[in-house]
Amino acid sequence: MKFADFPFLRYLLFLLLGIFIARDIPLPSLWIILLMLGLTWLTYFLLVLQGRKLRGMAYQSFVAYLALMLTGMFLVQHKTSQKPDVYLLANAEQYLAEVTQYDQTKPNSSENLLQVKSVFSKGKWHDASAKVIVYHQGDSLMPGELIWVNQAPDRVDHPRNPGEFNYAAYLERKGIYFRQFIGMDFQVISTVADRDWKYALTHLRHKMAVMLKSKIPNERSAQIALALLLGQKNELDPRIREAYTQAGVMHILAVSGLHVGIIYALFLLILKPLKLKKAQSRLFLFGVICLIWGYAFLTGLSPSVVRASTMFTLLTLGQMRERKPSIYNILAFSAMLMIVSNPDVIYEVGFQLSYLAVLGIVMLYPLILNLWLPRSKVVDYFWKAAAVSIAAQLATFPLSVFYFHTFPVYFLLGNLLILPLAFVIMQVGVPLMILGWIPKVGDVLGGGLSLLIWLQNWLAGFIQSIPGGKIDRLTISMPAMILVWSLIIMVAFWERESRKQLVWLVLVLFFCWGGNRAIRSLRKPVEQLIVYQGSSGLLLDYAYSDQVFSWNEGLEGDEISYSVDPFRVANHWPLMPASLAARAFAPGQIELIGTGLVLDQKKKNLRFLKSPNSVEIWGEKGWEKVSLSDSVSMDSLAYRILF
Repeated sequence: MKFADFPFLRYLLFLLLGIFIARDIPLPSLWIILLMLGLTWLTYFLLVLQGRKLRGMAYQSFVAYLALMLTGMFLVQHKTSQKPDVYLLANAEQYLAEVTQYDQTKPNSSENLLQVKSVFSKGKWHDASAKVIVYHQGDSLMPGELIWVNQAPDRVDHPRNPGEFNYAAYLERKGIYFRQFIGMDFQVISTVADRDWKYALTHLRHKMAVMLKSKIPNERSAQIALALLLGQKNELDPRIREAYTQAGVMHILAVSGLHVGIIYALFLLILKPLKLKKAQSRLFLFGVICLIWGYAFLTGLSPSVVRASTMFTLLTLGQMRERKPSIYNILAFSAMLMIVSNPDVIYEVGFQLSYLAVLGIVMLYPLILNLWLPRSKVVDYFWKAAAVSIAAQLATFPLSVFYFHTFPVYFLLGNLLILPLAFVIMQVGVPLMILGWIPKVGDVLGGGLSLLIWLQNWLAGFIQSIPGGKIDRLTISMPAMILVWSLIIMVAFWERESRKQLVWLVLVLFFCWGGNRAIRSLRKPVEQLIVYQGSSGLLLDYAYSDQVFSWNEGLEGDEISYSVDPFRVANHWPLMPASLAARAFAPGQIELIGTGLVLDQKKKNLRFLKSPNSVEIWGEKGWEKVSLSDSVSMDSLAYRILF
């Protein structure tokens, strides 16, 4: 394998480099970047026209890669310039907005997404554009309805504690900066008929979901069907979600490349016995492409589905031209298309896991498969399925550990038992989506699908019941993750590439990882106090050397799991540290023995009996130093106090 044979891989790397640079350094205005980009591409085309007259052909490559980097910078700057009217909406007295989706049921309310159209501020109405997540308790809202809200929405807060999931950043990548509980304090101004083309797919998806629920008698089976066929996971029972997660097959409940691949394979199986002529075969394949993209739009265009749809489209086009394009070029090209459409997609976990899984299968599946050549066709089938599962798991497990800190031990058993069943379920589910409107046909298909999904749920629950099915509290740093991937690459290309270069690559990365570990170890404070903030109290973690002690002032178990445990896991601290000893210091004050700290429960502050080396507060960019004083307030963000 030669890197030069895969040009789109090179293009993708420089495009990503431009995006990462744009995230970390201040950039000039959008128009200046656009001018620089235009001049760079003009220079490139002039160099191409000169062709071989120039001895320095490398100039063309240099200018082209520079243009790709500038393109990445332009994409980021353009996305930033489209930031919604945050200031205007934050200071609004009331606003008009359009409902964009059907209600999602929550425990005490219904959730919906609004597209703001107009804002009333300082005595007059202003045109505005922003998205708001609302929770209401009124009648069901319908896509296309225009509603009036008589209060300003709230900004989505960034996390107050280190390690806590950054829900605000997650929403901002989707262009959402506000959410609001409106109860019944709103009014529907106008409605839009179901025939509105803008919401045609939304209405179709909703009607299909209602039809599936009506045809599938078992409630839990219906939940899985909605997730597996339409990508709607909001109604999943948490116990079912945990069972599939522990069985290592949660990916089948997110509409992904697996589902697109099953549909693609189904239509290719139909094509073989038809024995169509070349022109008819091309027309059939073009129809398959249209169906794949129709399904992608119907299920919401998740990153994994778009990746798979693009890949199968390019493969089909190559088949129509009787050519077999490189899978690496197809992967890189599909990623570039998605990044150009939305540069923030590279930060989505689904996007990252989807591409890693396919890369793992492409690189490692042949190697694993050749380790054993079974004579039995049945054994060979299961061995191939196992090889695919192992290859995908090897490529994705570092990232899964990085984000989720768990590893499903019985992932192979889950994939061998449940994935074939999921294939059968899709073969019944897709016809049900198409023919379910026919009374008798829909009832038969729905009953069969319900039984199959019940069996799938039972298998997931059985695997979950096996002791030791999940390893928790795993952590991995970014350098370690890169080192693991480099080892996987070395193994994958050991027989095809220069072994000396591969070994040098791994050694360099190993020393970088070791250096990073050494620096982090030297910088690790001997004594520190972390103050976590909750909605109804606070929690203190006091770490001295290798010992950790804790003091809880009103945080409940669920809040501790969400706001405190991620930082503890990242630092390899126990989830239930020993309690700090305390004694009365003054009225309303307690001294935390051995820490040199006094907690004033009335004034809600923490006073130092000994001077700390530094005090840091948790902000949007991480830990930020604040000026030293004899105390810190306990009613804002998290603190880190180093001694």
